[in-house]
Amino acid sequence: MNSSIVKLAQSNLLQSPQAPSWCAVLASQLHTSPALCRVVSGKYRITKKRDKPLTYEMANPPHFIAHRKSWNSWNTSSLKDGLRRSETAVEDEFIRRFMSGTWHGLMCSEVIIKRQFNHIRVAAIIRRAVSPTKMYFLLGYTEELLANWLQCPVTLELQTVDSFKDVVFKYI
Repeated sequence: MNSSIVKLAQSNLLQSPQAPSWCAVLASQLHTSPALCRVVSGKYRITKKRDKPLTYEMANPPHFIAHRKSWNSWNTSSLKDGLRRSETAVEDEFIRRFMSGTWHGLMCSEVIIKRQFNHIRVAAIIRRAVSPTKMYFLLGYTEELLANWLQCPVTLELQTVDSFKDVVFKYI
């Protein structure tokens, strides 16, 4: 079918006065190739020096979700006839952005959001780069603001590590 399109374009161009100059150009710009059925999305490229750090979640390819990886949001709203599908997705994205902004430069892992009934639990791994009093302030600040905005109780489940290198699973 593609070759018939090229022949049709060439025959229509040959009838025009500028046929010789444009015929070769249009015929060379129409390319067809078979579909490449290769899964590359969600995978990280290997660097030349192999110095890019990956966490355990990042090291597993996307097809291992539910086998070796966990879901980043645990809720039942995405099931058939689930309630508040779009609101839940927007709230989860808001929680992730709020956490990365509030705990700026301290997050070592992805934010995991667990919804149980009317309660939201947010889990993450952070660095011990600030004083304990500031960390307790940020903890209370985050829980209180999220609880007021989302109109349900929010609990942060944070674990701390000394540095980001403690979370690195492998280098690629």
